[in-house]
Amino acid sequence: MTAVAPQAPPARPPRRTPLWRRVLTPLLSLALVGAVFLWFLPQFTSLSDVWSAVLSMSWSELALLGAVTVWNLATYQFVMVATMPALRLREATVSTLTTTAVSNTVVGGAAISLGLTYAMNSSWGFSRSRTSVSLLLSGLWNNFAKLGLPVLALALLAFSSSTPTTGRLLAGLAGIAGLVVAVVLLGLLLRSRESAARIGRGAARVASVVIRPLGRPPVQGWDRATTKFRDRTVLLLRARWHWLTLATVVSQLSLFVVLLVALRAVGVDADEVGTVEALAVFAFARLLTAVPFTPGGLGVIELALITGLSAAGGDRALVAAAVLVFRGLTYVLPIPLGLGTYLFWRHDRSWRREPNSAPRTELVPETT
Repeated sequence: MTAVAPQAPPARPPRRTPLWRRVLTPLLSLALVGAVFLWFLPQFTSLSDVWSAVLSMSWSELALLGAVTVWNLATYQFVMVATMPALRLREATVSTLTTTAVSNTVVGGAAISLGLTYAMNSSWGFSRSRTSVSLLLSGLWNNFAKLGLPVLALALLAFSSSTPTTGRLLAGLAGIAGLVVAVVLLGLLLRSRESAARIGRGAARVASVVIRPLGRPPVQGWDRATTKFRDRTVLLLRARWHWLTLATVVSQLSLFVVLLVALRAVGVDADEVGTVEALAVFAFARLLTAVPFTPGGLGVIELALITGLSAAGGDRALVAAAVLVFRGLTYVLPIPLGLGTYLFWRHDRSWRREPNSAPRTELVPETT
């Protein structure tokens, strides 16, 4: 009698997000944005004074703002070029501007941006492996920068004061220590496959303890995930970690320079809000974007910057004017630019390549 092999159970269809949750998220984002711009801002300061401060900028100040804005937009590409061997600057420009526009306008735009990045890179002949490594490392370094900037700002605040308080000193030193620990862990993770697996198992044990009170089962597979991350990124990081770090720092600080120039252009001088104080407020506002409450942090960043810079000593109307100018140049401006680069990519096929035909590199293991 021939045994009959048991049939595998039919695959379950992927669970769809409930309709109410898909509708609720955009509504909450819209409510938050409306509350900031339609209720908080008019209550916080005079909108006519804000507008007067914007109009009072001289042509030389506007020219300087334009120059630092163009430079800031150019720095978006540096990180992508550093993490994507053989990617040309023009391709990186089209990709970053397009995906930034999507992230700034669509709730949950990060997922759409990922798909666009894969599609664009594929049209230029790059494999999914190379794109995955680029996205992984650029995202990791971006989060390092978001965590590191507050550390730097706290340290500068602590040591730049004529009589630094004990609290500021301890906060600055603790933050620096935390960042050093994170960098050391990354170095250990990249040293060997065994080290990567041990770090994954240790992190899984910590995570399991944290989620146990929530009734969640222990996490599994983190040792395999960290080992896979190490295998895919170790060669590229060893060759380009310094360029990736430099490009990330330049990009983050270039964004801050746009805010600082906007503050000075509308009349908030260094006696009211110093450079270090402005950097601290900027750093913590950037940290809030780690949780995507709204597209591009719309409403959240404005609220954090306006209240923080005003608390630091800036005139309310002038601070609000500077923040709105800053967000106009760094949030609104990339949207039409990104639309233009997307249309250009769709219609100009002169630089397209066959799939997986981009020049190969030994820095990234290629699959498909």
